[in-house]
Amino acid sequence: MTGQSIDAARLLGRIRTLGEIGQDADGRLIRLAASDTEKLGRDRFVAWIEGAGLQVAVDRIGNIFGIWKPDSVTDNAPLMLGSHIDTVIGAGIYDGCYGTLSGLEVIETLRAEGLTPSRPIVVAAFTNEEGVRYAPDMMGSLVYAGGLDVDTALATIGTDGTILGDELERIGYAGEHQPGFPRPHAYIELHIEQGPVLEREGIRLGAVEHLQGISWQKVVITGDANHAGTTPISMRRDAGHAAARVVTFLRDRAQASNTPTVATVGCMRFEPDVINVIPSRATFTVDLRDPDEERLREEEAALATLLDRLSAEEQVGVSVERLARFEPVKFDQNIVRLIEEAARERGLACRRMTSGAGHDAQMIARIAPSAMIFVPSIGGISHNPKEYTDDEDLVAGANILLDVVRRLATEGLPA
Repeated sequence: MTGQSIDAARLLGRIRTLGEIGQDADGRLIRLAASDTEKLGRDRFVAWIEGAGLQVAVDRIGNIFGIWKPDSVTDNAPLMLGSHIDTVIGAGIYDGCYGTLSGLEVIETLRAEGLTPSRPIVVAAFTNEEGVRYAPDMMGSLVYAGGLDVDTALATIGTDGTILGDELERIGYAGEHQPGFPRPHAYIELHIEQGPVLEREGIRLGAVEHLQGISWQKVVITGDANHAGTTPISMRRDAGHAAARVVTFLRDRAQASNTPTVATVGCMRFEPDVINVIPSRATFTVDLRDPDEERLREEEAALATLLDRLSAEEQVGVSVERLARFEPVKFDQNIVRLIEEAARERGLACRRMTSGAGHDAQMIARIAPSAMIFVPSIGGISHNPKEYTDDEDLVAGANILLDVVRRLATEGLPA
């Protein structure tokens, strides 16, 4: 399966160059979807695509595609590689960008080899994977896979009051192609693990066979504002206390379980937000994840039961809004096996694993055989400037992607 290797200096140089785009005065990397800084990142990525001699295409939701289709190729269903280049606030330089730039690097390497693929090979950068400025996350790939209407997505209002469609138009990335073009034959995403497992076990590569289901909800609890010193505890309708009970309930429940369930309250806001006033309103988010759909539903039901009980016990109002809901994904086992074979042939330790984070691959898996490759994250840190993966591991992961793509581009998916 193995042939030549990718150009390590070119890949690593591009990762670092892109990582400098979007840094603010304090050195924080901020490249939110459809922002001015993301435009600069997009422009750089498109320049690299064009420099590689690939065709550039952009669809209506702003997804960018670099297409290699030799004249001899008659099958239009491409082998697709990619990820995203938008970031969270205060990001590291690898999340998403590593997979997108590695996809481009693989295509350039195969072209230099003189390979004649049996189908086009495409690198994709999907819009708004992080979901920081516009919800939901993984929006570009979700629209691409048909899970969200494009016009609905374009009308999304951001946290800053902007409208996504207007912003894509403003930065020059409101494309003409309908989402779903080009429809892939298969999809592979290379990514940093964003967790501690590979580093802890001393393993170089992960062949990702599952991806956790994700449930995002926003909860609003309403009580009465009152004086913090004169109101007896027994007479309070304290929205803050009720919210705190939810936080501890979720943590205690997950900690007591022998399953991989995780629960997080990532955002919380009290009103009136005054030190000597009992909170009249608490607004917070709940993030539930589990690789098993039945267990995920059980956690959602447990939360709903708790909120009903809190409403009665604390005499507060409770409302819940679902922000996002994605079922667990099982990736294509044939591609997973090819990843393992490629690792063995290069003498690299590899283990099968489940991804705890959401990725564009889980959306593309709805319409095409898909899988992911992980490389270690030092300390398991991600969404943080301290996010780091050794250069040797970055290059190793890209070479495994190269080998798998070479195999699929010439032989197709195993029967």
